[in-house]
Amino acid sequence: LPLSLPGRPRLGQAPLLPLLLLLLLVGPARPISFQLPGKARKCLREEIHRDTLVTGEYEIAAPPGSSTGPSANLKITDSAGHILYAKEDATKGKFAFTTEEYDMFEACFESKLPVGTGRMPDQLVTLDMKHGVEAKNYEEIAKVEKLKPLEVELRRLEDLSESIVNDFAYMKKREEEMRDTNESTNTRVLYFSIFSMCCLIGLATWQVFYLRRFFKAKKLIE
Repeated sequence: LPLSLPGRPRLGQAPLLPLLLLLLLVGPARPISFQLPGKARKCLREEIHRDTLVTGEYEIAAPPGSSTGPSANLKITDSAGHILYAKEDATKGKFAFTTEEYDMFEACFESKLPVGTGRMPDQLVTLDMKHGVEAKNYEEIAKVEKLKPLEVELRRLEDLSESIVNDFAYMKKREEEMRDTNESTNTRVLYFSIFSMCCLIGLATWQVFYLRRFFKAKKLIE
């Protein structure tokens, strides 16, 4: 049996344990499936960070017993309406793009099947959308850079930890922006409250002097 010093972890075991546990906790995303009725439009939205690779794979299945094949349009846009991917009469395919800014991205499926007089079965849409570490093909990276399996896992753990650090940095930045906004709002509310109090005090003082002059004019008081 290999000997190890008490109180010291063996090399390659304990240092990687937290990272391996983190990798197990962050599991792969599952594809999304939903029914798309005839002449209907359904959209999926997701916020994605800047400079992030986004890949996706979709498949549209025709309704059971339908004489025609699947018929739907796919369009992926950002919040400004820029088209990142578009496909008419989409049935099955893949797409990929890299984000330029942190934004809300929308993937819309629009059915082109006519609505008949009777009940028409819906089309089944399956979308598997990945971004960041999940979108990278580490098998291709290993082939190109000739990496060993352990080196590939280390590369994946490094990318995953970098992604988590970036997420925390973004959350910290948003927290600072929200705190600045709250402080600015509190300051404005304080100044507005002081201004309102000054106006009320001035109005009350004017009313006292006006009523005093009025009562003197009526000789009700001296």
